[in-house]
Amino acid sequence: MEWFTADGYWLGRLVFQKALAVVYLTAFLTAALQFRALIGERGMLPATGELRRTSWRTAPGLFRLHYSDRFFAAVAWTGCAVSVALIAGADNHVPLGAAMALWAVPWLLYLSIVQVGGVWYGFGWESLLLETGFLAVFLGNAGTAPPVLVLWLLRWLLFRVEFGAGLIKWRGDACWRNLTCLDFHHETQPMPGPLSWFFHHLPRPVHRVEVAANHVTQLLVPVLLFTPQPVASAAAGLMIVTQLWLVLSGNFAWLNWLTITLALPAIDWSPVAEPPAQRGAPVWYEVVVIAVTALILVLSCRPARNLVSRRQVMNRSFDPLRLVNTYGAFGSVSRVRLEVVVEGTDDAVVHPGTVWKEYGFRGKPGDPRRMPRQFAPYHLRLDWMMWFAALSPAYARSWFGPFVERLLENDRDTLRLLRHNPFPDAPPAQVRARVFRYRFTSWTELRATGCWWHRTLVRDFLRPTRA
Repeated sequence: MEWFTADGYWLGRLVFQKALAVVYLTAFLTAALQFRALIGERGMLPATGELRRTSWRTAPGLFRLHYSDRFFAAVAWTGCAVSVALIAGADNHVPLGAAMALWAVPWLLYLSIVQVGGVWYGFGWESLLLETGFLAVFLGNAGTAPPVLVLWLLRWLLFRVEFGAGLIKWRGDACWRNLTCLDFHHETQPMPGPLSWFFHHLPRPVHRVEVAANHVTQLLVPVLLFTPQPVASAAAGLMIVTQLWLVLSGNFAWLNWLTITLALPAIDWSPVAEPPAQRGAPVWYEVVVIAVTALILVLSCRPARNLVSRRQVMNRSFDPLRLVNTYGAFGSVSRVRLEVVVEGTDDAVVHPGTVWKEYGFRGKPGDPRRMPRQFAPYHLRLDWMMWFAALSPAYARSWFGPFVERLLENDRDTLRLLRHNPFPDAPPAQVRARVFRYRFTSWTELRATGCWWHRTLVRDFLRPTRA
């Protein structure tokens, strides 16, 4: 069928596939390096517990057949290896069917990981990676021009990501409507980056412009993805610029980079390079792509209804394979930053002279003199959950107790998630946690003290606990 492929989008597909493979590699590395402490056999919330709470029907995956730490590690590192092969272009050196199978491997492996990840994998970018990865399976390789239907499905996904995020803000916190949310957000976001302090101190009129630009990019520009070129390319370009602004202002794992990746195939790259000689699509491929398109359209009904619903929910999956999902973030914005500070002591009995030593986390604020670091697209799962714990102890009820138990044991895998262990030679006798209010220092305070943060004690989070 002549309408089935779009030769001019071959370069957009190529750039998209390379970028997606890099995101896959980041996700698998994150899993391989962190899983033992989080969901391993001796983890805070073992994957075996998640397997018992779910079923084949609700959470299918490879770990239904077998789970062990060694098998999980094999899955994660295999995902890394396949991702590297895709970055190197292995899919373009095999037949079309083999290329599709190669792209299906990381999707299946990561789906299996997410299905047993529990609260540690409850973020919207997990589903976004799976939905994007599933569509990538059917995008073809260098031997065939990109199929038009899959290109449109990628735009439909990008539309839902941006438009859903825009709606959840407009319907949510009033500060989005009165353009004041960024007076607080750069300071109170889950994990500030090295430039967040500077973004926070931008003049307030600039913050108003930031919020207004966000509304335009998320509520108006996405509609233009479905218009003819070059308007669609311009819309995708504006989204990329906005996402790069977010990359500079904070750490949001691979969410921003994956959104940028989705925008790449919406751009008409034909003026940049002439398409190479490509064969026509085989009939079986056309049938498969049309069938998948029909499936995605049917599964899109509930997410589409969610977009127009006054009770819109964000980051929700409506099918066990997470093929079509809802997205969104920051429907409400915190005005005050609270942080849980975890400390230990060598004293078996607490007394007025007890010395408490603070554990240092890699990404979340701790030492006021430590400048925030850049970690995204790498995802520090424990640090992110500590932000939720500070908002409400209910977020940490299932895992914070096991976390403290492992600190009292000087558990090697848990300590690898941290930047600094104040008890390198022997475990602490007791551990406690307290909630502090953090705020960015002013320019004057930074020059005088060298501190990026100022903190004040608010309350106890966990009283001194012993093994």
